[in-house]
Amino acid sequence: MIAMKGRLYTVIGLATCVAFFYMCFGDFEFHPPQPKMWFVERNGTQFFLDGRPFYVNGWNSYWLMDQAVDEFSRPRVRTMFKAASRMGLTVCRTWAFNDGTYHALQVSPGQFDERVFKALDLVIVEAGKNGIRLLLSLVNNLEAYGGKNQYVKWAWEEGVGLSSANDSFFFDPSIRIYFKTYLKTILTRKNHITGIEYKDDPTIFAWELINEPHCMTDPTGDTLQEWIEEMAGYLKSIDKKHLLTVGHEGFYGPSSPTEKRSVNPSEWESTLGADFIRNSKIPTIDFASIHFYPDQWMPGQPFTEKLKFVSKWMDSHIDDGDKDLRKPIMLTEFGLSNLNKDFNHSQREPFYEAIFNIFYKSAKAGRAGAGTFLWQLLVGGMEEYNDDFGIVAWERPSLYGVIKDQSCRLAEVRFGDSWARSLSELNC
Repeated sequence: MIAMKGRLYTVIGLATCVAFFYMCFGDFEFHPPQPKMWFVERNGTQFFLDGRPFYVNGWNSYWLMDQAVDEFSRPRVRTMFKAASRMGLTVCRTWAFNDGTYHALQVSPGQFDERVFKALDLVIVEAGKNGIRLLLSLVNNLEAYGGKNQYVKWAWEEGVGLSSANDSFFFDPSIRIYFKTYLKTILTRKNHITGIEYKDDPTIFAWELINEPHCMTDPTGDTLQEWIEEMAGYLKSIDKKHLLTVGHEGFYGPSSPTEKRSVNPSEWESTLGADFIRNSKIPTIDFASIHFYPDQWMPGQPFTEKLKFVSKWMDSHIDDGDKDLRKPIMLTEFGLSNLNKDFNHSQREPFYEAIFNIFYKSAKAGRAGAGTFLWQLLVGGMEEYNDDFGIVAWERPSLYGVIKDQSCRLAEVRFGDSWARSLSELNC
Protein backbone atom coordinates (compact mmCIF):
# COMPACT_ATOMS: atom_id res chain seq x y z
CA MET A 1 0.00 0.00 0.00
CA ILE A 2 2.81 2.40 0.89
CA ALA A 3 4.54 1.61 -2.42
CA MET A 4 1.30 2.24 -4.31
CA LYS A 5 0.87 5.57 -2.54
CA GLY A 6 4.46 6.46 -3.44
CA ARG A 7 3.85 5.73 -7.11
CA LEU A 8 0.63 7.71 -6.96
CA TYR A 9 2.43 10.72 -5.47
CA THR A 10 5.08 10.42 -8.18
CA VAL A 11 2.44 10.46 -10.94
CA ILE A 12 0.66 13.41 -9.32
CA GLY A 13 3.98 15.22 -9.00
CA LEU A 14 4.83 14.73 -12.67
CA ALA A 15 1.35 15.84 -13.74
CA THR A 16 1.72 18.95 -11.58
CA CYS A 17 5.06 19.77 -13.21
CA VAL A 18 3.60 19.37 -16.70
CA ALA A 19 0.67 21.59 -15.77
CA PHE A 20 3.09 24.16 -14.32
CA PHE A 21 5.16 24.31 -17.50
CA TYR A 22 1.99 24.54 -19.60
CA MET A 23 0.70 27.48 -17.52
CA CYS A 24 4.06 29.22 -17.63
CA PHE A 25 5.05 28.67 -21.25
CA GLY A 26 1.79 28.23 -23.17
CA ASP A 27 0.96 25.35 -25.51
CA PHE A 28 3.28 22.44 -24.94
CA GLU A 29 4.29 20.64 -28.12
CA PHE A 30 6.31 17.47 -28.49
CA HIS A 31 8.67 17.62 -31.43
CA PRO A 32 10.15 14.20 -32.29
CA PRO A 33 13.88 14.15 -33.07
CA GLN A 34 14.83 14.20 -36.75
CA PRO A 35 17.90 12.66 -38.43
CA LYS A 36 20.85 15.07 -38.34
CA MET A 37 21.16 17.09 -41.54
CA TRP A 38 23.62 19.76 -42.61
CA PHE A 39 22.93 22.71 -44.88
CA VAL A 40 24.16 22.31 -48.45
CA GLU A 41 26.56 25.15 -49.27
CA ARG A 42 28.24 26.46 -52.39
CA ASN A 43 31.89 27.18 -53.04
CA GLY A 44 32.50 28.43 -56.55
CA THR A 45 31.11 26.00 -59.10
CA GLN A 46 30.43 23.19 -56.62
CA PHE A 47 28.02 22.32 -53.83
CA PHE A 48 29.41 21.02 -50.55
CA LEU A 49 27.79 19.00 -47.80
CA ASP A 50 29.59 18.21 -44.56
CA GLY A 51 32.96 18.99 -46.12
CA ARG A 52 32.53 16.91 -49.30
CA PRO A 53 31.41 17.89 -52.80
CA PHE A 54 27.71 17.16 -53.26
CA TYR A 55 26.21 16.02 -56.57
CA VAL A 56 22.50 15.59 -57.12
CA ASN A 57 20.61 12.73 -58.68
CA GLY A 58 17.14 14.17 -58.19
CA TRP A 59 13.60 14.11 -59.45
CA ASN A 60 10.38 16.12 -59.71
CA SER A 61 7.17 15.23 -57.86
CA TYR A 62 5.36 18.56 -57.96
CA TRP A 63 2.24 17.04 -56.35
CA LEU A 64 3.56 16.23 -52.87
CA MET A 65 1.91 19.05 -50.88
CA ASP A 66 -1.39 18.54 -52.66
CA GLN A 67 -1.39 14.81 -51.91
CA ALA A 68 -0.41 15.35 -48.28
CA VAL A 69 -3.59 17.34 -47.54
CA ASP A 70 -6.07 14.45 -47.45
CA GLU A 71 -5.64 11.37 -45.32
CA PHE A 72 -6.53 8.95 -48.13
CA SER A 73 -3.75 10.24 -50.44
CA ARG A 74 -1.10 10.99 -47.80
CA PRO A 75 0.52 7.52 -48.00
CA ARG A 76 1.61 8.35 -51.56
CA VAL A 77 4.01 10.93 -50.16
CA ARG A 78 5.66 8.42 -47.84
CA THR A 79 5.79 5.79 -50.59
CA MET A 80 7.49 8.22 -52.97
CA PHE A 81 10.21 9.22 -50.54
CA LYS A 82 10.92 5.66 -49.46
CA ALA A 83 11.17 4.51 -53.07
CA ALA A 84 13.42 7.44 -53.99
CA SER A 85 15.69 6.69 -51.05
CA ARG A 86 16.09 3.09 -52.23
CA MET A 87 17.14 4.44 -55.63
CA GLY A 88 19.76 6.68 -54.04
CA LEU A 89 18.00 9.88 -55.10
CA THR A 90 19.01 12.84 -52.98
CA VAL A 91 16.87 15.90 -53.81
CA CYS A 92 13.23 16.30 -54.87
CA ARG A 93 11.93 19.38 -56.62
CA THR A 94 8.32 20.14 -55.69
CA TRP A 95 5.83 23.01 -55.48
CA ALA A 96 5.66 25.04 -52.27
CA PHE A 97 2.86 27.10 -53.81
CA ASN A 98 -0.78 26.66 -54.72
CA ASP A 99 -2.55 29.97 -55.24
CA GLY A 100 -6.32 30.34 -55.32
CA THR A 101 -7.12 26.85 -56.66
CA TYR A 102 -8.22 23.50 -55.20
CA HIS A 103 -6.21 22.73 -52.04
CA ALA A 104 -4.83 26.28 -52.24
CA LEU A 105 -2.06 27.14 -49.82
CA GLN A 106 -2.66 30.86 -50.40
CA VAL A 107 -6.41 31.33 -50.75
CA SER A 108 -6.17 35.10 -51.26
CA PRO A 109 -3.32 37.63 -50.90
CA GLY A 110 -1.69 37.04 -47.53
CA GLN A 111 -4.37 34.53 -46.41
CA PHE A 112 -3.25 30.92 -45.99
CA ASP A 113 -5.01 27.62 -45.37
CA GLU A 114 -3.45 26.10 -42.23
CA ARG A 115 -4.57 22.62 -43.29
CA VAL A 116 -2.50 22.89 -46.48
CA PHE A 117 0.44 24.43 -44.64
CA LYS A 118 0.43 21.42 -42.31
CA ALA A 119 0.55 19.23 -45.42
CA LEU A 120 3.70 21.03 -46.56
CA ASP A 121 5.12 20.62 -43.04
CA LEU A 122 4.54 16.88 -43.39
CA VAL A 123 6.24 16.74 -46.80
CA ILE A 124 9.37 18.32 -45.32
CA VAL A 125 9.37 15.93 -42.37
CA GLU A 126 8.85 12.83 -44.54
CA ALA A 127 11.67 13.94 -46.85
CA GLY A 128 14.02 14.36 -43.89
CA LYS A 129 13.13 10.95 -42.47
CA ASN A 130 14.33 9.39 -45.71
CA GLY A 131 17.47 11.49 -46.09
CA ILE A 132 15.97 13.48 -48.98
CA ARG A 133 16.30 17.22 -49.43
CA LEU A 134 13.84 19.51 -51.19
CA LEU A 135 14.17 22.13 -53.90
CA LEU A 136 11.04 24.20 -53.25
CA SER A 137 9.59 26.27 -56.09
CA LEU A 138 7.73 29.43 -55.02
CA VAL A 139 5.49 30.46 -57.92
CA ASN A 140 4.59 29.34 -61.42
CA ASN A 141 5.01 31.36 -64.60
CA LEU A 142 2.30 29.08 -66.02
CA GLU A 143 -1.34 28.98 -64.88
CA ALA A 144 -1.16 25.57 -63.21
CA TYR A 145 -1.68 25.85 -59.44
CA GLY A 146 -2.51 29.55 -59.74
CA GLY A 147 0.74 30.98 -60.98
CA LYS A 148 1.52 34.62 -61.70
CA ASN A 149 -1.85 34.99 -63.43
CA GLN A 150 -3.64 34.41 -60.11
CA TYR A 151 -1.71 37.25 -58.47
CA VAL A 152 -2.67 39.54 -61.35
CA LYS A 153 -6.31 38.46 -61.04
CA TRP A 154 -6.31 39.20 -57.30
CA ALA A 155 -4.91 42.70 -57.84
CA TRP A 156 -7.33 43.42 -60.69
CA GLU A 157 -10.35 42.25 -58.71
CA GLU A 158 -9.33 44.38 -55.72
CA GLY A 159 -9.02 47.44 -57.96
CA VAL A 160 -5.32 48.01 -57.30
CA GLY A 161 -3.85 46.30 -60.37
CA LEU A 162 -2.20 48.35 -63.10
CA SER A 163 -3.13 45.85 -65.81
CA SER A 164 -4.97 42.57 -66.31
CA ALA A 165 -2.08 41.25 -68.44
CA ASN A 166 -0.22 38.48 -66.61
CA ASP A 167 3.20 40.06 -67.14
CA SER A 168 2.14 42.81 -64.73
CA PHE A 169 3.13 40.27 -62.07
CA PHE A 170 6.69 41.44 -62.63
CA PHE A 171 6.22 45.22 -62.55
CA ASP A 172 3.01 46.03 -60.61
CA PRO A 173 3.99 47.41 -57.14
CA SER A 174 0.88 45.94 -55.48
CA ILE A 175 1.60 42.48 -56.82
CA ARG A 176 5.22 42.71 -55.72
CA ILE A 177 3.94 43.39 -52.21
CA TYR A 178 1.62 40.36 -52.47
CA PHE A 179 4.53 38.15 -53.45
CA LYS A 180 6.84 39.48 -50.75
CA THR A 181 4.14 38.78 -48.16
CA TYR A 182 3.97 35.21 -49.42
CA LEU A 183 7.76 34.88 -49.34
CA LYS A 184 8.00 36.11 -45.76
CA THR A 185 5.18 33.78 -44.68
CA ILE A 186 6.85 30.74 -46.26
CA LEU A 187 10.34 31.51 -45.02
CA THR A 188 9.26 32.15 -41.43
CA ARG A 189 6.74 29.30 -41.25
CA LYS A 190 7.30 27.16 -38.13
CA ASN A 191 6.79 23.50 -38.93
CA HIS A 192 4.04 22.25 -36.61
CA ILE A 193 5.74 18.83 -36.33
CA THR A 194 9.38 19.80 -35.73
CA GLY A 195 9.04 23.36 -34.44
CA ILE A 196 11.70 24.50 -36.95
CA GLU A 197 11.14 27.55 -39.16
CA TYR A 198 11.57 26.79 -42.85
CA LYS A 199 14.44 29.27 -43.15
CA ASP A 200 16.34 27.26 -40.52
CA ASP A 201 15.59 23.77 -41.87
CA PRO A 202 18.48 22.03 -43.67
CA THR A 203 16.02 19.52 -45.18
CA ILE A 204 15.34 22.31 -47.67
CA PHE A 205 18.15 22.18 -50.21
CA ALA A 206 17.27 25.45 -51.94
CA TRP A 207 14.52 27.82 -53.04
CA GLU A 208 13.47 28.44 -56.64
CA LEU A 209 11.97 31.88 -57.28
CA ILE A 210 9.73 30.98 -60.19
CA ASN A 211 9.16 28.03 -62.51
CA GLU A 212 10.17 28.89 -66.12
CA PRO A 213 9.91 32.72 -66.03
CA HIS A 214 8.97 34.58 -69.21
CA CYS A 215 8.13 38.27 -69.64
CA MET A 216 7.25 38.46 -73.32
CA THR A 217 6.00 42.05 -73.14
CA ASP A 218 9.60 43.14 -72.55
CA PRO A 219 11.91 41.11 -74.79
CA THR A 220 14.89 43.24 -73.69
CA GLY A 221 14.82 41.29 -70.41
CA ASP A 222 15.03 44.40 -68.23
CA THR A 223 11.69 43.87 -66.47
CA LEU A 224 12.39 40.28 -65.47
CA GLN A 225 15.95 41.16 -64.45
CA GLU A 226 14.72 43.87 -62.08
CA TRP A 227 12.12 41.52 -60.57
CA ILE A 228 14.68 38.77 -59.95
CA GLU A 229 17.11 41.23 -58.36
CA GLU A 230 14.42 42.61 -56.04
CA MET A 231 12.89 39.28 -55.01
CA ALA A 232 16.20 37.48 -54.62
CA GLY A 233 17.49 40.30 -52.45
CA TYR A 234 14.35 40.28 -50.33
CA LEU A 235 14.43 36.50 -49.86
CA LYS A 236 18.10 36.57 -48.87
CA SER A 237 17.43 39.36 -46.36
CA ILE A 238 15.22 36.88 -44.47
CA ASP A 239 16.96 33.58 -45.22
CA LYS A 240 20.76 33.65 -45.43
CA LYS A 241 21.21 29.90 -44.95
CA HIS A 242 19.61 28.41 -48.05
CA LEU A 243 20.72 28.40 -51.65
CA LEU A 244 18.63 30.19 -54.28
CA THR A 245 18.08 29.76 -58.02
CA VAL A 246 15.87 31.51 -60.57
CA GLY A 247 14.02 28.54 -62.12
CA HIS A 248 15.27 29.17 -65.66
CA GLU A 249 14.83 26.95 -68.70
CA GLY A 250 18.26 28.05 -69.90
CA PHE A 251 17.34 30.10 -72.97
CA TYR A 252 19.97 32.62 -74.03
CA GLY A 253 18.63 36.17 -74.32
CA PRO A 254 19.61 39.42 -76.03
CA SER A 255 22.61 40.09 -73.78
CA SER A 256 24.27 36.83 -74.88
CA PRO A 257 26.62 36.75 -77.88
CA THR A 258 25.34 35.40 -81.19
CA GLU A 259 27.14 32.09 -80.83
CA LYS A 260 25.35 31.46 -77.53
CA ARG A 261 21.92 32.43 -78.87
CA SER A 262 22.49 29.97 -81.72
CA VAL A 263 22.41 27.17 -79.13
CA ASN A 264 18.73 27.93 -78.48
CA PRO A 265 16.40 25.54 -80.30
CA SER A 266 15.19 28.47 -82.46
CA GLU A 267 15.32 32.29 -82.60
CA TRP A 268 11.99 32.52 -80.74
CA GLU A 269 13.50 31.57 -77.36
CA SER A 270 15.65 34.71 -77.25
CA THR A 271 12.51 36.93 -77.37
CA LEU A 272 10.82 35.63 -74.18
CA GLY A 273 12.18 38.30 -71.86
CA ALA A 274 14.33 35.71 -70.06
CA ASP A 275 18.10 35.93 -70.34
CA PHE A 276 19.94 32.94 -68.89
CA ILE A 277 23.43 34.33 -68.29
CA ARG A 278 22.31 37.82 -67.26
CA ASN A 279 19.62 36.51 -64.89
CA SER A 280 21.92 33.90 -63.36
CA LYS A 281 24.82 36.31 -62.75
CA ILE A 282 22.92 38.19 -60.03
CA PRO A 283 25.05 37.86 -56.86
CA THR A 284 22.11 36.66 -54.71
CA ILE A 285 21.51 33.76 -57.12
CA ASP A 286 23.63 30.80 -55.98
CA PHE A 287 23.26 28.40 -58.88
CA ALA A 288 21.79 28.33 -62.38
CA SER A 289 19.00 26.03 -63.52
CA ILE A 290 18.16 24.77 -66.98
CA HIS A 291 15.45 22.50 -68.43
CA PHE A 292 15.49 20.16 -71.41
CA TYR A 293 12.48 19.09 -73.47
CA PRO A 294 13.60 18.29 -77.03
CA ASP A 295 10.13 16.98 -77.97
CA GLN A 296 8.59 20.40 -77.40
CA TRP A 297 11.55 22.37 -78.67
CA MET A 298 12.28 20.26 -81.76
CA PRO A 299 8.86 19.00 -82.94
CA GLY A 300 8.98 16.51 -85.76
CA GLN A 301 12.68 15.77 -85.36
CA PRO A 302 13.67 12.09 -85.14
CA PHE A 303 14.93 10.65 -81.88
CA THR A 304 18.51 10.52 -83.16
CA GLU A 305 18.55 14.30 -83.68
CA LYS A 306 17.20 14.88 -80.18
CA LEU A 307 20.02 12.76 -78.75
CA LYS A 308 22.56 14.87 -80.64
CA PHE A 309 21.08 18.03 -79.12
CA VAL A 310 21.67 16.66 -75.60
CA SER A 311 25.41 17.31 -75.74
CA LYS A 312 25.07 20.70 -77.42
CA TRP A 313 22.63 22.01 -74.78
CA MET A 314 24.31 20.54 -71.70
CA ASP A 315 27.90 21.27 -72.67
CA SER A 316 27.12 24.88 -73.49
CA HIS A 317 25.55 25.56 -70.09
CA ILE A 318 28.14 23.66 -68.06
CA ASP A 319 30.75 25.73 -69.88
CA ASP A 320 28.84 28.88 -68.82
CA GLY A 321 29.00 27.74 -65.22
CA ASP A 322 32.73 27.09 -65.39
CA LYS A 323 33.87 30.18 -67.27
CA ASP A 324 31.28 32.96 -67.02
CA LEU A 325 28.95 32.45 -64.07
CA ARG A 326 31.37 30.59 -61.77
CA LYS A 327 28.35 28.82 -60.30
CA PRO A 328 26.92 25.27 -60.33
CA ILE A 329 24.57 24.30 -63.15
CA MET A 330 21.53 22.13 -62.38
CA LEU A 331 19.29 20.44 -64.93
CA THR A 332 16.11 20.76 -62.87
CA GLU A 333 13.70 19.31 -65.45
CA PHE A 334 14.13 16.91 -68.34
CA GLY A 335 11.94 14.33 -70.00
CA LEU A 336 11.03 12.46 -73.16
CA SER A 337 7.39 12.57 -74.24
CA ASN A 338 5.40 9.42 -74.93
CA LEU A 339 3.26 11.36 -77.42
CA ASN A 340 5.91 11.31 -80.15
CA LYS A 341 4.91 9.36 -83.23
CA ASP A 342 8.09 7.31 -83.06
CA PHE A 343 8.07 6.93 -79.26
CA ASN A 344 9.15 3.68 -77.69
CA HIS A 345 9.64 3.18 -73.96
CA SER A 346 13.12 1.84 -74.63
CA GLN A 347 14.15 5.28 -75.94
CA ARG A 348 14.08 6.73 -72.44
CA GLU A 349 17.04 4.62 -71.34
CA PRO A 350 19.60 6.01 -73.85
CA PHE A 351 18.08 9.48 -73.41
CA TYR A 352 18.55 9.40 -69.62
CA GLU A 353 21.97 7.77 -69.97
CA ALA A 354 23.20 10.48 -72.35
CA ILE A 355 22.24 13.18 -69.84
CA PHE A 356 23.53 11.26 -66.82
CA ASN A 357 26.87 10.59 -68.52
CA ILE A 358 27.48 14.28 -69.18
CA PHE A 359 26.83 15.24 -65.57
CA TYR A 360 28.81 12.28 -64.22
CA LYS A 361 31.83 13.28 -66.31
CA SER A 362 31.42 16.86 -65.12
CA ALA A 363 31.40 15.68 -61.49
CA LYS A 364 34.48 13.50 -62.05
CA ALA A 365 36.31 16.50 -63.49
CA GLY A 366 35.16 18.89 -60.76
CA ARG A 367 33.30 21.03 -63.26
CA ALA A 368 30.07 23.04 -62.85
CA GLY A 369 27.53 20.36 -63.79
CA ALA A 370 26.11 19.66 -60.34
CA GLY A 371 23.09 17.46 -60.89
CA THR A 372 19.87 16.50 -62.65
CA PHE A 373 16.15 16.21 -61.84
CA LEU A 374 14.07 14.01 -64.10
CA TRP A 375 10.44 14.97 -64.78
CA GLN A 376 8.52 13.33 -63.22
CA LEU A 377 8.19 10.39 -60.81
CA LEU A 378 4.86 9.12 -59.50
CA VAL A 379 3.57 6.19 -57.49
CA GLY A 380 0.87 3.81 -58.65
CA GLY A 381 -2.73 4.99 -58.93
CA MET A 382 -1.93 8.60 -59.85
CA GLU A 383 -3.09 8.70 -63.44
CA GLU A 384 -4.76 12.08 -62.98
CA TYR A 385 -1.37 13.60 -62.08
CA ASN A 386 0.50 11.95 -64.92
CA ASP A 387 1.52 13.66 -68.14
CA ASP A 388 3.39 12.46 -71.20
CA PHE A 389 6.68 12.42 -69.26
CA GLY A 390 5.67 10.73 -65.98
CA ILE A 391 6.92 7.33 -64.91
CA VAL A 392 6.58 4.91 -62.03
CA ALA A 393 10.24 3.92 -62.16
CA TRP A 394 10.02 0.59 -60.35
CA GLU A 395 7.49 -0.65 -62.89
CA ARG A 396 10.26 -0.52 -65.55
CA PRO A 397 13.27 -2.41 -64.13
CA SER A 398 15.73 -1.40 -66.86
CA LEU A 399 14.94 2.30 -66.43
CA TYR A 400 15.05 1.90 -62.66
CA GLY A 401 18.54 0.47 -63.07
CA VAL A 402 19.71 3.43 -65.15
CA ILE A 403 18.56 5.87 -62.48
CA LYS A 404 20.05 3.89 -59.61
CA ASP A 405 23.37 3.44 -61.44
CA GLN A 406 23.69 7.22 -61.64
CA SER A 407 23.16 7.44 -57.87
CA CYS A 408 25.95 4.91 -57.35
CA ARG A 409 28.37 6.69 -59.67
CA LEU A 410 27.80 10.07 -58.03
CA ALA A 411 28.18 8.47 -54.60
CA GLU A 412 31.54 7.09 -55.70
CA VAL A 413 32.68 10.55 -56.78
CA ARG A 414 31.50 12.08 -53.50
CA PHE A 415 32.84 9.48 -51.07
CA GLY A 416 35.86 8.14 -52.94
CA ASP A 417 37.31 4.97 -51.43
CA SER A 418 34.71 4.92 -48.67
CA TRP A 419 31.69 5.15 -50.96
CA ALA A 420 30.77 1.45 -50.81
CA ARG A 421 30.79 1.43 -47.02
CA SER A 422 28.89 4.72 -46.81
CA LEU A 423 26.14 3.70 -49.21
CA SER A 424 26.13 -0.09 -49.00
CA GLU A 425 22.35 -0.09 -48.68
CA LEU A 426 22.13 0.90 -52.36
CA ASN A 427 23.69 -2.43 -53.38
CA CYS A 428 25.74 -0.63 -56.00
